[in-house]
Amino acid sequence: MTDAAEPAPRPDAPTGPIAPPSRVGVLGGGRMGSGIAHAFLLAGSEVTVVERDAEAAEAARGRILASVADSIRRGATDRSQAALAASVHLSTDVSDLAGAGLVVEAVPEDRDLKRDALARIEAVIAPDAVLASNTSSIGLAALAGALRDPARFLGLHFFNPVPASRLVEIVVGDVTAAGVVESARGWVEALGKTPIVVADAPGFASSRLGLALALEAIRMVEAGVASPADIDAAMELGYRHPAGPLRTTDLVGLDVRLAIAEELHATLGDRFAPPDLLRRMVADGRLGRKTGRGFYEWSTP
Repeated sequence: MTDAAEPAPRPDAPTGPIAPPSRVGVLGGGRMGSGIAHAFLLAGSEVTVVERDAEAAEAARGRILASVADSIRRGATDRSQAALAASVHLSTDVSDLAGAGLVVEAVPEDRDLKRDALARIEAVIAPDAVLASNTSSIGLAALAGALRDPARFLGLHFFNPVPASRLVEIVVGDVTAAGVVESARGWVEALGKTPIVVADAPGFASSRLGLALALEAIRMVEAGVASPADIDAAMELGYRHPAGPLRTTDLVGLDVRLAIAEELHATLGDRFAPPDLLRRMVADGRLGRKTGRGFYEWSTP
């Protein structure tokens, strides 16, 4: 490894409302990455999304433009489809992220994959650009080891579906600069979302709590305690959850739940051990809404 570059000076904490960076990058154009791109587009940023190949890039473009069109129909933006389409750029070359003031890594929840992605981004962005991971469970310390300047690195955990979700979890590493955290807080608010700030800990706040409930619900199905619909109804009607833990698992993706469970099982112990039923359903391709079948049948994956 080459010697670390001298870290760029960190800005003081901003005061008052701040707009998102004029240029934002996203590495990974899947469901989450496309949603993140959509959010920054509607907030006025030029967005570059980098995918692994031309086919994946074209699929990401389709997801983003379809989501944008839905926002226009709902009256969520007064910008035209043409203007928004002109503000999103798809690429297969990570060097096209060079001019972004913020780049969000949104590749699948795999530690080695994320570390590699973050290192490739850091190699091309400006010294004062902010680097974020959309990780939902992997600790920042495990990811920051791949970086020369972890002071400009933090977690920006968006939730699926990004356009409709009001929450973004800002995860602060041990050396994340205070000015970077405050900038991120302002950017999230400019997206019309609510930031919560949490320390770097396995599963952070949202994934840790959400997974604990989901795993227990899956164990209850496995044990024949009640049907998925009745378990969900117990939480929706009894505790006023907008969606029960099993319906939410279908929306998140059973494969995503399993990856988070494996991460937390390794770091926090057996209370997060994935149930056999979850493993079987993932092995069978029953991943939830995106495959049309999980704990429920979905007519439109």
